[in-house]
Order: sequence, then C-alpha cells, then structure tokens
Amino acid sequence: MNAAPTLHAVLPTLSPLLPELILGIGVLALILFGAFRGERSTEGVNVGALILLIVALFVVVTQPTHRVTTLNGAFISDAFSRVMKALILLGSSATILLSRDYFQRERIDRFEYPILVVLCTIGMMVMASANDLISLYLGLELQSLAAYVIAAFHRDDLKSTEAGLKYFVLGALSSGMLLYGSSLIYGFTGTVSFPGIVSALHAGSGFGIVLGIVFVAAGVAFKMSAVPFHMWTPDVYEGSPTPVTAFFASAPKMAAVAMSVRVFAGAFQDVAAIWQQIIIFIAIASMALGSFAAIGQRNLKRLMAYSSIGNIGYALIGLAAAKEDGVRGVVIYMVIYLAMTLGAFAIILSLRRGRQMFESIDDLAGLSRTHPVLAFCLAMMMFSLAGIPPLAGFFAKFYVFAAAIKEGLVTLAVIGVVTSVVGAFYYLRLVKVMYFDEPQAGYERIPPGSAIVLGLSSVVVILFWLAPAPLVAVAGAAAKALY
Repeated sequence: MNAAPTLHAVLPTLSPLLPELILGIGVLALILFGAFRGERSTEGVNVGALILLIVALFVVVTQPTHRVTTLNGAFISDAFSRVMKALILLGSSATILLSRDYFQRERIDRFEYPILVVLCTIGMMVMASANDLISLYLGLELQSLAAYVIAAFHRDDLKSTEAGLKYFVLGALSSGMLLYGSSLIYGFTGTVSFPGIVSALHAGSGFGIVLGIVFVAAGVAFKMSAVPFHMWTPDVYEGSPTPVTAFFASAPKMAAVAMSVRVFAGAFQDVAAIWQQIIIFIAIASMALGSFAAIGQRNLKRLMAYSSIGNIGYALIGLAAAKEDGVRGVVIYMVIYLAMTLGAFAIILSLRRGRQMFESIDDLAGLSRTHPVLAFCLAMMMFSLAGIPPLAGFFAKFYVFAAAIKEGLVTLAVIGVVTSVVGAFYYLRLVKVMYFDEPQAGYERIPPGSAIVLGLSSVVVILFWLAPAPLVAVAGAAAKALY
C-alpha cells in the first residue's frame, strides 16, 4: 500500500543524480559482463562504456536548468554543473575513442580500462556537483583511485608503473592536505555544507579559516597540476600510455577546475580577499613555469604536460577575478582548452609505424610533406594554444584577461600576456619543424577514433570565431548560477 507513494517521493529526489546513476548501474553491468566473458568481452565493454557516456551526456544536456539539490543538500544540479559535466563526459568519450587502436597495437587491450574510465568519470561528475566538503572528497577519491590504476595500466612497461606509483604517492599526500583543510573549515564553521559555510563566514573569519583555506587550496592545486604542486605532471604524462595522458590532460582538468570554482566562488565567496591572493600566486607561477620550463622539452608528452600547467594558470586568472565575468571566462577557457588538447593528442597518437610510437618533436620533421592534413591541423592547434587570432585559443585568453582587467587585476593580465608570448616560442617551434625541416619516413594512416576526435576538435578551434555567441551565452548562464 505504501510502496507507490514512497516510489513517487524517491524518484524526484534522485532525478538530479540520474546521469551518475546511469553510469553507476551501467558500469556494474559491464563489470559482470567482463567477468563472465573474460578477455573476449573487451570490444563489447568498450562499446558499452562509450554508449553509457553518450547516454549520460544526453541526460545532462536535457536536465532542467534551474537549481536543484538532493541528498540533504550535499549534491547540486545547476547550469554550472551541467556545463562542466558535459565537458567531462566529452573528454571521457574521446579518450575511449582514442584508446582502442593504441591498446590493440600495444597488446594491453583489456576490458578493465573502459570500466576504470567510467568509474573515474562518475567521481569527476560528483566533484562538479558537490555542495559540501564530504561529497567533494568522495568524488575526488573515486576519480583519483581509478586514475592511479590507469596511469600504470601498461604493467610490463617500467615508465608506466613508475608513473602510477608517483601519482599514487603524491596524490595521497594532496588528498590528506585537502582533508586536513576541510576538517579545519568544519571545526571553525561547524558545518561542511557550502551554503552553511557561506552563512558562517558572514560573521567573519579567523586564523583557523585562513589555514583551512590554504590547505584546501593546496589539495585543489595538486588536482589541477598547478604550481607549486605540479611536480607529478611531466613524469606521469610521459610514463602513462599516451591515451591515458590524453585523458589526464582533458576530463580530470575539467573536474578539477569545476571543483576549484565550486569551493572558492561558492563556499568561500565572502572571504575572497583571503583566497584571491593564493589564486593569483598560483596563476602567475603556473603561467611562468608552463612557459619557460617547456622551452627545453623535446618529448611531446612532456611538452603537453607543461602546456597544461600553463593553461591552468590562464584559467585561474578568471577565478582570481572572483566575479561572474571571471567564472564565465573560466568556463569558456576550459571548453576551448578541451578541444585544443584532444586535437593535439589525436595527432600525437597518429605518429606510429606498427607498434612503434613516436613522441619526440624531431619526429614531426617534414610532416607537412608526408601528411599535409595532419600537419595543418596540428599547426592550428599550436597557433590556438599560443593565442593567435582568429583561432579559438585567442578568445579563450581574451575573456579571462578582460575579466581580470575589469576587476582591477591589470598586472596579472599583463603577466598573462607576457607569458603567452614566451609560450608561443615552443608552440611555433613545432610548426617550424613540421614545415621547414627535412621530412622523415611517413607514418601510418590516422585511426578512425583519432580521426573523429581530431575532426571535431579542429572544427571548434578553427571555426569558433564564426559563431562564439552560443558558447558565451552558455558560459554566462553557468557563471550566473553561482552568484
């Protein structure tokens, strides 16, 4: 008699969680399928994981735009979470498309990999929708634990094993710092809820709150691979299998930035004067190190690692502005960064002959004569990362710099411009190698999955200037949801 009312009461409560529930139930089914079928299930699990991610993306896009909370306020669904979840799901889907051919050639094609990617994605989506410190930490740990495993997925490769171990040890340290900072925040405010923290901070803040924010910022900076907690990034990027590196450079970056915006622009919005200085320092240090340290790199994956550190610095300029326009700039920047990064890695994964993968800058020599389309697309990605108009990367930096200048952070914006000029050197060096150096032997045809990712990324990067209004409007709505 009471079953129907109970069911009707529960369903609306769980509706904001529907994308996560779809992935959670689906991944359990894939685990059972893989366990019963063994290695014969790999193809089916890959397809199933991709379908799950696409279905979850559809559900996220079609969810109501108004603000909804569930699980006693611990989980929130709003315009900001929807945009960031869509980016996370796109990054994870692209990773599976990029991975298939590589893992088959390396003979490490196992059904556990797409399952781990989906589990990682669930954690990242929880991070984007976390509305208290406990749900934030649970999402972070679910994402991290799966990421540690896939970093070391190539078990017979020493570099991959080392990458997984480094990521695990340093990740455990950063998680401890975040947890300690969260405990300080709870101790001095009496609540873990973000709205509750906002209310508690209306009365003012003491040294304990400042210390808690510092530790939380340290944990968040590690997940974003921002300076001075970037030390794991180049080694893990280089040692991990290349599709895993593409994954780390895309979807987890979306989740980490979403988490930082949720924490600082959400829970700590009334004490912006405290954390703004921390974010400004992290942004400047990340931009500077990302620009200067990449100059001497010859390995493409290490180069992209330093590039990602620098790009996080640029995105944090928007967060440092601590206003709606700044968050809008962050969202726009991350959308464009996702397209640029996935496009670049789709090409890096195409530099192969048989099982031999090429990852050195010198291996790009003469690519314009052996593979003109690939060379053109990679050149556009590099020009865009350098911020050269009219490509999308220029507009990404324009919006965050404009937000900083509007809030009086002119020096920060000027430093961003200067480091962009320095960073342009190593991006343009790749173009010079491709178009002016003597060609080497050609590479094999680009795999279908990489071709799809590269095509979609190239359209966004090259043609964004023709119709920027839809993305700007979506980013504006996402930022408005936080203020």
